[in-house]
Amino acid sequence: MTHHIFGIRHHGPGSAQAVLQALAELDPDKVLVEGPPDGNEMIPWLAHPDMELPAALLIYRPDQPQRAGYYPFTTFSPELQAIRFALEREIPVHFADLPQAYLLASEIKPQMPAADPLVDMAKAAGFPSYEAWWNQNFEQRRDTGGVFEAILLLMRTMREAAGVLTDPPAGESEPQLWSRRREAMMRQKIRQAERDGYKRIAFICGAWHAPALVDLTGFSTDEKLLADLPQVAVEATWVPWTNGRLSFTTGYGAGIHSPGWYHHLWTMSRQDAAPREVAIGWMSRVATLLRDQDLDASSAHVIQAVRLAEALAAMRNLSFPGLPELNDATVTVLCSGDVEPMKLIQRKLIVGEKLGRVPPGTPMVPLQRDLLRLQKQLQLIPEAEPRALMLDLRQDLHLERSHLLHRLRLLRIPWGQPKRARHQQGSSHEAWQLQWQPDFAVRIIEASIWGNTVKEATSQFAQDLARQAQDLASLTKLLDDVILANLPEAIGQIMSRIRDETAVSSDIPHMMAALPPLARVLRYGSVRQTDQAVVAQVVDGLLTRICIGLPSTCASLDDNAATDMLKNITAVNGVIHTLRDPDQAQRWFETIRVLVDQKNLHGLLAGRACRLLLDESIFQIEDATLRLEQALRRSAALHLSTEEAIQSAAWLDGFLQGSELLVLHDRQLWQLLDSWISGLGAERFMDILPLLRRTFSSFSEASRQQLQDRVRYGTTQTVTNIDTAVQFDFEQAEGILPFIGKLLGLEEGTR
Repeated sequence: MTHHIFGIRHHGPGSAQAVLQALAELDPDKVLVEGPPDGNEMIPWLAHPDMELPAALLIYRPDQPQRAGYYPFTTFSPELQAIRFALEREIPVHFADLPQAYLLASEIKPQMPAADPLVDMAKAAGFPSYEAWWNQNFEQRRDTGGVFEAILLLMRTMREAAGVLTDPPAGESEPQLWSRRREAMMRQKIRQAERDGYKRIAFICGAWHAPALVDLTGFSTDEKLLADLPQVAVEATWVPWTNGRLSFTTGYGAGIHSPGWYHHLWTMSRQDAAPREVAIGWMSRVATLLRDQDLDASSAHVIQAVRLAEALAAMRNLSFPGLPELNDATVTVLCSGDVEPMKLIQRKLIVGEKLGRVPPGTPMVPLQRDLLRLQKQLQLIPEAEPRALMLDLRQDLHLERSHLLHRLRLLRIPWGQPKRARHQQGSSHEAWQLQWQPDFAVRIIEASIWGNTVKEATSQFAQDLARQAQDLASLTKLLDDVILANLPEAIGQIMSRIRDETAVSSDIPHMMAALPPLARVLRYGSVRQTDQAVVAQVVDGLLTRICIGLPSTCASLDDNAATDMLKNITAVNGVIHTLRDPDQAQRWFETIRVLVDQKNLHGLLAGRACRLLLDESIFQIEDATLRLEQALRRSAALHLSTEEAIQSAAWLDGFLQGSELLVLHDRQLWQLLDSWISGLGAERFMDILPLLRRTFSSFSEASRQQLQDRVRYGTTQTVTNIDTAVQFDFEQAEGILPFIGKLLGLEEGTR
């Protein structure tokens, strides 16, 4: 027999150790590995000194980059060890599976058979899962002699139990057919190697396929299975991968739940460690992690935990403890029964979020290369673990980092997520959380159709979004993003579209929604070194049209429409305060002055208009109280309908939102509210109670408590006479004045 089949578990450390020993004994002259032949030219990169695993072989369609297949490799992958064994000894090594050129031409994905027979077998052996059974018998196995013969016999039995034979089963599905085609291609690759004169062929494949590769007599059947298959052009590259993604079912369909634990097993097996040393090494790592979190984890704890794990293994009829036993011992001894720290252990150790790196010279699309260059230049290294990044935009390096992160977000590559900076205020600071995901590689390839550099691709993509935008709000949001990304080439086209839409639009709510992003552009433009003149012109034009059309737009709105309009009015009012332009403020508040006494205006909007004028001192408290009294007394009239009473409650809601201090300290307003509520009949009171609850629920807990005290006792707990409550210390005040002056930016000596 010229070919030898080594059935393994993908990413199995015990399988990797067994493969190395078997290859050393066989001394093959040809090595074949389950994998896509489209990636054969990428194999030598696995021996490159700058290749840091885990990494994945990515096969994709250049015309549809989202159609792709990943084939992950890590240090303890049997395929990786077999490939490096061959490369070190200059033995020919190739992938031998159905090419992705065929699979990506079809919408069908090969399907692994149900694992029911394997699960049943594991349960019959007394194990809770197939994973635990396989780990105990193969991945943690000390003696690898005869292991591949045992796997071959086991999988042949399992395939028979699952009804998976060489001949097509009755009612075969398309995915099952593709799986048989894969095995047919594997046999064809072995036959080709034999025709090429190789005498000792080693084939490393998933254990399930091993029985199908022993007998090579069905040549004509295999040819028929593989005849006339459509194919497409594909390209291959290496991309960084993470331990967490090794648990995914990708490429050849493998997935593992504990890559960090497997890496520990692999490392200890290379040191020929005894089972107790494996357990001690693992528990020591757990204790170190817990100590880093300021949790008690001493050497005595480690010893006790190892002893408990060994006792659990003996009780479960196991030769030595596996991960389940070690986890149970960890919870009991090191975590004192608290399972919460196990979440940290799971993430940091059992999975271990390690991110690989590929050599700089790896074949890539130009956009990938430009991103790698920028990451190195800006000292932003991709990491699998989330990390915080604070940027001061007054520094050139930080500003360029901000531009890159915003450009990638615009390209739908959210490496960074903006966060609210807790201790930094103003427009000169940004807070981010960075976390790299392996599938960003495909998104970069997809984005490469827009340009060869990050800046060029983002600019072209933004201009295409501008052409497709359907409304003003979308365009102004896009402009906001483009300003943050510093893409001046795209700003002109977006502004042109905004001006065109503004000229023909009569939708006042859309115009109001478009203002806040434009205001942010004007606010942050100086920090980001952008030209604000053209944006200011558009803002002024939009605000003028809003002021003209707002009164008629607000007429006769129902409850839902009034609620939406209230949000728009509040947002535009915020823009007015942000921009601080006296002419714009005058136009806006003249419009609000028209609204406040407008007939057929919803009570919610009328109340808010009155409140805005009061806040700006355009109305005095007497003006606001007069309108409040009119609204409340109208609702108290017996001849008015319940709907009119609800409108008065809505007026109160619009007026009081965010006005808790006004209610607490203005006795006239308090008495007015108290008289109105007291005068409502029981039925009307119950009708408007939900609206009152909504209004007062926006008040702070402390303010609500003071209001309750006033209702119950006629007073509050607030101090009304500061002279009797506090003895003012002038000497202490003199000492603090210089510091306050610095905070206010005053020159030294200014009083």
